[in-house]
Amino acid sequence: GGGGGGDGRKVYVGNLAWSVTWQELKDHMRTVGEVLHANILEAPDGRSKGCGIVEFTDAAGARRAMAELSDTELGGRNIFVREDR
Repeated sequence: GGGGGGDGRKVYVGNLAWSVTWQELKDHMRTVGEVLHANILEAPDGRSKGCGIVEFTDAAGARRAMAELSDTELGGRNIFVREDR
């Protein structure tokens, strides 16, 4: 919870393959910074929505993820990374 927009530490990751797990997402994001947690957004039936939220320990990690991991391949698809809003 809490407001303040998460002070720039969270990113939204889109175009995820449905097979990608939160652990795979976290491992992929850890290449640019320390990840606090990664979460795959799910539909009510438990299926992946094909997107996720990753929170880094600092904003620098989030910025690097947006700069360096957008358009990289994960699970056979090119993902995009943007600021979570």
